[in-house]
Parts: sequence; C-alpha cells; structure tokens
Amino acid sequence: MSILLILLVVLAIVLGVTDIRRNLITKPVFQIFKKILPPMSSTEREAMEAGSIWWEGELFRGKPDWNKLHGYAKPALSEEEQAFLDNQVETLLKMLDDHKIVHQDKDLPKEVWDYLRKEGFFAMIIPKSFGGKEFSAIANSTIVSRISTRSLSAAVTVMVPNSLGPGELLMHYGTEAQKNYWLPRLADGTDIPCFALTGPEAGSDAGAIPDTGIVCKGMHDGEEVLGLKLSWDKRYITLAPVATVLGLAFKMYDPDGLLGDKKDLGITCALIPTSHPGVNVGDRHFPVAMAFMNGTTTGEDVFIPLDWIIGGPDYAGRGWRMLVECLSAGRGISLPALATANGHLSARTTGAYAAVRKQFGLSIGKFEGIQEAMGRIGGLTYTLEAMRTMTAGAIDLGESPSVVTAIAKYHMTEMSREVINDAMDVHAGKGVQLGPKNYLAHQYFGTPVAITVEGANILTRNLMIFGQGATRCHPYVFDEMEAAANPDSEQGLKDFDQLLIKHVAFATGNFFGALWQGLTAAAFNRAPVSGETGEYYQQLSRMSKGLALCADFSMLMLGGDLKRKEMISARLGDVLSQLYIASAVLRRYESDGRQVADLPFVHYALQRSLHRIGVAFDGFFQNFPSRVVAVLLKRVVFPWGINYRMPHDEITQKVSDSLMTPGVMRDRLTHLCYIGENADDAVGIVENAFVAMHEMVPVEKKILAAQKQKLIPRKLPFATTLELALEKGVISEHEAEQLKRADALRRDALSVDNFAPGELEGKAQSAKAKSVA
Repeated sequence: MSILLILLVVLAIVLGVTDIRRNLITKPVFQIFKKILPPMSSTEREAMEAGSIWWEGELFRGKPDWNKLHGYAKPALSEEEQAFLDNQVETLLKMLDDHKIVHQDKDLPKEVWDYLRKEGFFAMIIPKSFGGKEFSAIANSTIVSRISTRSLSAAVTVMVPNSLGPGELLMHYGTEAQKNYWLPRLADGTDIPCFALTGPEAGSDAGAIPDTGIVCKGMHDGEEVLGLKLSWDKRYITLAPVATVLGLAFKMYDPDGLLGDKKDLGITCALIPTSHPGVNVGDRHFPVAMAFMNGTTTGEDVFIPLDWIIGGPDYAGRGWRMLVECLSAGRGISLPALATANGHLSARTTGAYAAVRKQFGLSIGKFEGIQEAMGRIGGLTYTLEAMRTMTAGAIDLGESPSVVTAIAKYHMTEMSREVINDAMDVHAGKGVQLGPKNYLAHQYFGTPVAITVEGANILTRNLMIFGQGATRCHPYVFDEMEAAANPDSEQGLKDFDQLLIKHVAFATGNFFGALWQGLTAAAFNRAPVSGETGEYYQQLSRMSKGLALCADFSMLMLGGDLKRKEMISARLGDVLSQLYIASAVLRRYESDGRQVADLPFVHYALQRSLHRIGVAFDGFFQNFPSRVVAVLLKRVVFPWGINYRMPHDEITQKVSDSLMTPGVMRDRLTHLCYIGENADDAVGIVENAFVAMHEMVPVEKKILAAQKQKLIPRKLPFATTLELALEKGVISEHEAEQLKRADALRRDALSVDNFAPGELEGKAQSAKAKSVA
C-alpha cells in the first residue's frame, strides 16, 4: 500500500510540476511527435486550414450534442425562390426534350439557352446588387435537383455557373473593379463562364499543375505593363466550348524578381476573356454520351496584365486556398443535388413500374427479390434528401465545412449509383431500350460524371474525408501540429505541453467511456427524444466515442504513415461519414414533425448506417498493423462483438410497399420528380398507369374472387376474362370500361420505343422522301 502511495505521489509531482513534466514527459514526446508528424505540403496545409468545422467536429470528438443538431434551422425556400421554382423552372422543364437533346442535337436548343440567360438561371448565386438572384444554397440545390429529374444535361449546364467558377471566386475574392465589370455580365448571360483546373497531368493532384504564369512585361492596350506570360493545357472543362470568359488556375513564377524576392509564388487564379489573343477553346469532349458542353482549352505564351488575377496582384499565389474554400458549392450543393434527383426519379418511377408490371399474375413488386431492391431505393432516397437539405442548410448558415461536403460528395454519389442500378434492374428491358419513353437511361449514363468530378470518389474517400477530418475535427491535433512547426522551439514546447495534458485527458476519457458504453451496450447514454428513434442516438454516441478512441490510437501508432495507409484511414472515414449520414436522417425525421409514415424509411436508413459502421470498424481491427493494439481496441469498443445488422426484411417490405402506394408519403419522398402533363411524357405515362391500376384494385379483387369460386376460369386472355366477368355480373359495365382504360394505360407504360429500319441511322426519312419523289 505504501509503495502504491509513493508511486501516486511521484506521478502527481511529475505531472503537476511544470518544469519536471516538460523535461521528463513533454520534451521527449515533443521530439517524437515532430519526427512522426506527417510531412505537409503548402497545398495540403491550405486545404487543412480552409473552410470551417461544423457538426462533424461534434461527431469526431466522441460526445455529440444532439440538441445542437436539432437546433439548426430547417432550410426553407423564400417566397421569391418558391415562385421561381413554380414558374421559371416549370416553364424550362416543359421546354426540354431530353431524348432530342442527347441523341439528336447533342446540345440544348437555342431557345433554351436564351431562356436560361434571360431568366437568370446562370445568376442564382450572384448578389442582387450586381443583377443576380442571390438565392440560398437550398434554393440552388432544389432547382438543380428538379431540373435533373427532367434532363441531366440541362441540370449540369445550369449547375456549373452557380458552382465552383468565376462567379463564386469573384464574389469572395474579386476586386471591386472586377466585380463591377464581370458580375453583371455573368448575371444577365452576356458572358458564359467556365473554370479550368484539371489537365492531362494534374487531376486530383492539383498541386502538380504544370501550367505556368511567368511574371514579365508586355504590351496590353497599346502600352507596356507588368503581367504574366501564360501557358496551359486543360481538359474536362465543363462549358468551355461555349464559354466567353475563362477562369484559369496555374502556377505563378517570378524568376526576375519583378514583384519581390520570392520566385515561386504558388497556385494563382486569373480571369481571361476567351476572345483574348492566344486563348484556344472549343474542342468538345463527349462525356458518357451526355449533351452538356465539356471540352478543352489551351494557350501558349499568352500575355495578360496582372490586374486579371482574381483579387488583383495581392492574391498572387493564393489560388489554391481560394479554390478549396469555394469547393463547398460543388461538393455541398451541386453534386448532392444531382445524386438526390436520381433518388426522387428512381423511387417514383420504379414504384409505379413495379406495381403495373405483372408476372405470373402478380405485380412484380410483390416478389421479395424486387422488394429488396425497392427497399434500398426508398431507404436511400430518404437518406439522400436528408443529406441534401442538411448539407445545403449548413452553407446557408454561413458554414463552409470542407469535411462534411467531402462526405456528401462521396457518399451521396455512391448512394445514387446504388439507386439507379437497382432501378435499372427492376425495369430490366424497359430500362435499357433507349428512346423518348425511357426516363432512366440518361441518369444511368450520367452517374459516373458526378462520381468523377470535384475530386474522384476513390481519392475523396481514401485521402480527404479522414485525412482532413482527423486533423481538422480533432480538438487538439491541428494545434499540436502548429506548435511542433513553430520556429520558436521554446514557445512551441510550451504550447505543446498545455495541449498534451488536455489531449491525454481527452484520450483517457474516451478509452474508459468507450469501454463503459461497450459493456452496457450504450443503455445509459442519454437520448434527446423518446420513442422508436431514441436507441439510435445512444448507439451513435457510442460509435462516436469509439471513433475518437481509434483515431487517436491510429495517429499515435502510425504517425505520418497514416496518410499512406489509405485503406485504414478510409475505414475510419467511413465511420465518421455514416455518423454524419445518420445524423442527417434523424434531423430530417425531427424537422418533418416525426411523421409515423416515415418510420420504416428512418429505421432502414439508420440500421444501414450502423451496420456500415460495424463493417468499417471490423475491417479496421482486422487490418491494423499492430495486432495487440487492434485486439485491445476491439475489446474496448465492442466487448460483446459487433452486432449491428442490416434492416429486417419486414422493414424493407414496408418501404417497398410505400413506393407502390399512392399518397402523401410517396409524394413527399419524391416531391422533386418532374411529371409532365403532355400525353407523351415518359414519367407521366407510367404514373398515370400506376394511379389508374391502383384505382382498379377493388375491381380486380372481385374478378379474383370469382376465379377462386370457379365462376371464371383462370389464365384466360384479358379481354375474355373481362367479357365473362361482365356476363356473369361480377363487375358492372362502368367498371369494365374503367378496367379497359387502366389496362390500356398499363400496356402503354410497359411499352418501349421501336425504330424502323434505317431510322436510327437517319436513312429512313431520306428513303421515304425518295419513294415519294
């Protein structure tokens, strides 16, 4: 006992006396930390420092404040934004013929381009003071989603000027002169912008941009000025073939010291009219057969004045930071909008199609294999909408959460891929035969676009989500890195000493907290609500604690090697991501008023997220380099094993049934899906058949009862069955006519497009013309 007391006294002295602690503990740890500190390039540092920390910080620290989550304002459209959606957007949708756009014109019609300019579709983010709409992020997102359910090519065309590009950069960093000149021209459609970042040798690794701008003197408007001699080669640039103004990212050098002593100034952004001598744009790419404009731009020794740098000469070398801070528009608004549109369209049409398509005398939606796919479609669509509104809402709150938007970009586009694949499977032949009646194929073709752009998904998952999250979201690591990098080593040691004490206390609390919550299965965790969702809050808090613990051990054990252990860090990123996804679902359920009809969707989404957290943790434990540490962590976080399961079949079937039942729930789930009023509208055809057939269910039940009583033989042709049912008084003449009409609509919905010999090659019409002549 006395020995233990002596040890405790010694420990208290070592930890409590500052000089002793710094010499015996902090200084050795400080030196080790500096050695294992991952090397960080200037572009990585700028990416780390850019943006803000929002809800993901709560999740990463092991003790999320759920009341804070519920306290975030629910994003809503203003009256002006709703009016634009109800009028201008609806008018646009009626103008679009996506089959013609994609397969014939390979471009939007001139009248559509003119309408987009005239009505300010390219000016949604531009302030009203410059002639723009100044719409919120949620309005921007909702408009793009709505358009995408009608035409992906049109949605991308609208999306890009309102995403990462000249407008966004000018608003945040432009000089007053640049704003006053360019923003009104962008707002009224006089100029169409594009932004050129990606090149043949620099895609996701933007720091490797080979394009250069050399500071020199040259002639501009008849006089010699200080400027840049630019050379670039860019590709995959959306709107480049039609752009009149080019945003360009390049590396800036000052070899002759015309601006100062620094030779390598870093990544810089400039704005250049495409009519400027030496600027080459116009060669088109053909991305997955979509019709939106995408192409190349090049230039060789193109001279521009320094004033064309976005923000002016003072912003030379600050381009990467500018770009990273503005990425939230693409990752947090535009790409999630496209992904969510896939869900709304797929859920609406697949539910309808599964109800009207029959095999073996039953709607195919009654078969469990189809129900499994439709359960995923419905559950993921609910999740996508929850993430869309929560992420866009964060941007409207003034946040620029780089980790959250990376999570949204990666997981929402991957969920969208799952949804469209399931929808295509259920539609089968209906989905693969191209033509005006096919409402899914173009979405299917275009899915890889969102997965590829704004940082390819593999990169986003393996390097960005946890790579940034571990450093930015951790309460101490980034500050410790700053202390270790401090050129004043004495001050750095003092700062590190204070942070280390807090970090040790934080890690110790997480260790014992994770163990307690694991042993008790989180039964004593507080939930902010009661009812069926209460347990999810408890489990998510437990998993948040487990993530904080495993992240700390990973950074301690692996140090700089962690960012090279991509599969390890990606799994921790998956845990963080699923915690965010589940948070979005819970928040949607609460903000929508805890609708009872939503519960199957909520259960599906949350059980799926918890299961994926379990899978990610299991992979982490199996592959962690230190087996001793891996076993220890698993026993602490999951002392009774990983017991999260995918949703029960009963939940899946309830979700599936909701998709095949007309009503408020189905309408709310798919409210962004465009349904045209014209008789030839593809979505309208299947929707009308679905509604008509649903109304005939009582009549069909009468016929089925008669067949069971053997009044009418089974497996007769439809017309014969109808005639016998009428003859034997099973149904009335009015019911027979209704059933005929519903069946005609059903057959129309099931039909696909046919083309005469030579028609697809454009030969049929000319052959017919010759025969007439």
